[in-house]
Amino acid sequence: MGEWFQQRIMETGRLPLFCFFVALILAFVFTRINVRLIRARIGWFRNVNIGEMHIHHVVFGVVLLLLAGVAGLLVSGVSQTWYAVTAAVFGVGAALVLDEFALILHLHDVYWEEEGRTSVDAVFVAIAVTGLLLLGLRPLGWEDSDGTAEGTWLTVGLIVANLLLAVVTLLKGKIWTGLVGLFVPVLLIPGAIRLARPGSPWAHWFFAPGSRRPRPGKMVRAVRREKRWRRPVIQAKIAFQEFVSGRHDLPSTRLRSRQ
Repeated sequence: MGEWFQQRIMETGRLPLFCFFVALILAFVFTRINVRLIRARIGWFRNVNIGEMHIHHVVFGVVLLLLAGVAGLLVSGVSQTWYAVTAAVFGVGAALVLDEFALILHLHDVYWEEEGRTSVDAVFVAIAVTGLLLLGLRPLGWEDSDGTAEGTWLTVGLIVANLLLAVVTLLKGKIWTGLVGLFVPVLLIPGAIRLARPGSPWAHWFFAPGSRRPRPGKMVRAVRREKRWRRPVIQAKIAFQEFVSGRHDLPSTRLRSRQ
């Protein structure tokens, strides 16, 4: 393990990214444990309040992001150790911000409501993307060209093609396929070709009634596939999310202790 860490992390210059990755995960887990204890009114765990105003932890996250970002710019070319420290602080700030991503998106507190699952999705996406970068995968199939004009144009063409496939895949509502496909481009081909999910922008534009070219047959097929294949996967994902972060579908009247 030590040899792997030395070869894959230290020698490749990925120590700051590794510190960010670890800090992101630990801070998210700690934050979720803390808010679940607050929710259950266990021990001394309480919200942070100034008078009648509740201070959400996204505020602390934004402050840490700013401090770590500026400090990282100052020490990046001076000390690899301190640069790794600032990356870890940046990871903590990112976890605090992403854990309340739904609040930023909806502009009101939906932390324990159905919409609050968006925050957990955002954290999972950040962890997945950072993990792929840490493994050495490059987005969009980007590789250094051989220095020739032909090699450069081939690299640019490959990146543009993968980007277009990723955009189509994401518009079809296949978020995880699109994101992972940025690093494993072969996944983008079936993602872009296969039928869109029924609630996706692509289905709204091309399948649904009222679109330019409504195709009710494709919409019926998309709904059927969603029920048969996608729904069990979503239920499994929600079960895992609730194991990690707690339930997000309880009546809102029981959740005001956090506000």
